[in-house]
Amino acid sequence: MMSIGSAKVTAHRFLADLYRDDYFPDHALDLGTEILLRLSERIETEQPADLAALYALTHSATEEFNELEQVFHHAGSEIETVARESIAADFLFIAEAYGFADADHEELIATRDW
Repeated sequence: MMSIGSAKVTAHRFLADLYRDDYFPDHALDLGTEILLRLSERIETEQPADLAALYALTHSATEEFNELEQVFHHAGSEIETVARESIAADFLFIAEAYGFADADHEELIATRDW
């Protein structure tokens, strides 16, 4: 079990709009939620000092989503426009929750291939 210290993050329902859409399989979304929670935990643990350090962490998490694309594909789904926007919004939520209000939403997920 991950230990997230931020009440704002623990109260947030990641990928909520995707869970409401049957096109996206819950087991794949659960894995995506775990990626986002691990990212939050890493930010709390490593305490990135600047945007470059934050982006290194978000790019690593984005690459995990790149690998997760196969899970969506095997379930007859994909990370398409709606999913991409939802995932990007949650990356931005995390950045802002940890004090990086000036993070660029595109740079947070710059290593994406979806």
